[in-house]
Amino acid sequence: MTENILQAPEIIEENTSPMPIYLALINFLRENDLAFIESEENGTLGLVVEGNNGRYTCYAIAREKEQQMIFYSLFPINVPEAKRLAIAEFITKANYGMMIGNFELDFQDGEIRFKTSIDVENDCLTSALIKNLVAANLAMMDHYMQGLMSVIYGNVSPDEAIAQIE
Repeated sequence: MTENILQAPEIIEENTSPMPIYLALINFLRENDLAFIESEENGTLGLVVEGNNGRYTCYAIAREKEQQMIFYSLFPINVPEAKRLAIAEFITKANYGMMIGNFELDFQDGEIRFKTSIDVENDCLTSALIKNLVAANLAMMDHYMQGLMSVIYGNVSPDEAIAQIE
């Protein structure tokens, strides 16, 4: 008889249900004394974080039905249209080999954001998981800030900017 290793055994839990993702996020932000704005109707929490290289508007999204949490940090300026291809190249090179998270560029308005996310289906979202997700996100945005700025304002090529950072 062969056993399907991908099929987990059914576990019966005694009256335990995971905390909603939205509430787990609120608890995490309160535990860490982070001021935030709530938008319960769409499961979004907004906040501003000061890094070593800049100040970032961030937002966390609780996708309860999908059992997912997404955290974004926004680059503080929109990329001018003339620099979007160079920034797209920079972001592609930065993302290559990146283990946790990724940069995104909206070609319509030049918005850059860094995204980290987690799927907690059949599990619960803990403060430790949220902390790791948020810390990784902010560290990457802060780390790549100078490279992004040098491509946009310093006429540095994407290759040169990546070489200076990595």
